Amino acid sequence: MRFFLVMAGLLTAMSIRAQQSPALKLVACEGKAQGTYYIVKYLSADTASLESRIDSVFGVIDQSLSLYKPGSLINQFNATGHVRMDEHMRTVLQQAIFTSKATGGIFDITVKPLVYLWGFGVTKPSFKGIPPADSIKKTMPYIGYRYLRIKGDHLSTTKKGVQIDCNGIAQGYTVDVLGRFLEQQGIENYLVDVGGELCAKGYNQQHKIWSVGIERPSQGDTTYEPVQGLVRLPGKGIATSGNYRRFFDQGQTRFAHTIHPITGQALHNNIISVTVIAKDCFTADAFDNPLILMGVEEGLRYIAKHPEYGLEATYIYKDKDGGIKEAFSDGFKAYMEF
Repeated sequence: MRFFLVMAGLLTAMSIRAQQSPALKLVACEGKAQGTYYIVKYLSADTASLESRIDSVFGVIDQSLSLYKPGSLINQFNATGHVRMDEHMRTVLQQAIFTSKATGGIFDITVKPLVYLWGFGVTKPSFKGIPPADSIKKTMPYIGYRYLRIKGDHLSTTKKGVQIDCNGIAQGYTVDVLGRFLEQQGIENYLVDVGGELCAKGYNQQHKIWSVGIERPSQGDTTYEPVQGLVRLPGKGIATSGNYRRFFDQGQTRFAHTIHPITGQALHNNIISVTVIAKDCFTADAFDNPLILMGVEEGLRYIAKHPEYGLEATYIYKDKDGGIKEAFSDGFKAYMEF
């Protein structure tokens, strides 16, 4: 999802001076991948573009985790209930199961049948809008990360019909893989943005730490107004989850593509978005969906209760009168410039 933080779009800005060699030039690569855009910016003495090699990285990960790619490893698993994983799939599955346990099942990649039932999958259901209650009830027995088994590089399920969807975590993983790829090329200063999930290291061409600007929606939800602040990314990852890109409205209620795996319901609370900062984008992306499903108060309590995960977050939400409000975890403001 796009990321001019808090609602989307990306602005690179900076703060904090540093010394850089004047020989380093800004190189930018951009394109489309994983159903969204990507932007990679880095400083290098060699201005030859790495775009073709970056595209190859996407290709390898898609062959593992893309539901849109016939024959991908994830599609093989969903068709048969077992697969021999590559390094990418194994790493993502291990993190997914860890996050499921850490959130009491609020994050769960076996949510795929519900995602499709609500109309947010690769294929669409025959009806539009809220699924019939009996359809949700019939689907729920197939939801549960506890049905997944990892043994070495082999993934299987103990229950026929269980399927997985890694879209809630794969982009964050991809961002970090691209960051490591750049470092392997000797690049120490970069920013990677895949559909609004980002990581950054070092400084930009103005010799300042990479930062992203934060936006909030207007009262009408159709335009965006900048908040007075920038979020610095000193070697961190950042991800956002919201109700503003993939959704449908029914009556006075907006239903977003984030599905609660315990209730079977699509997100329809008062939260517009949650933005999460973590040690890497993989972690931030894994926790943004469960934090938005928890809600503002529970989510902030969760972050405070679990400092071991290194999470900070800001919520944008609507109060009972429809006004747009913001709430921050204790440490989030330390990353902001006002």
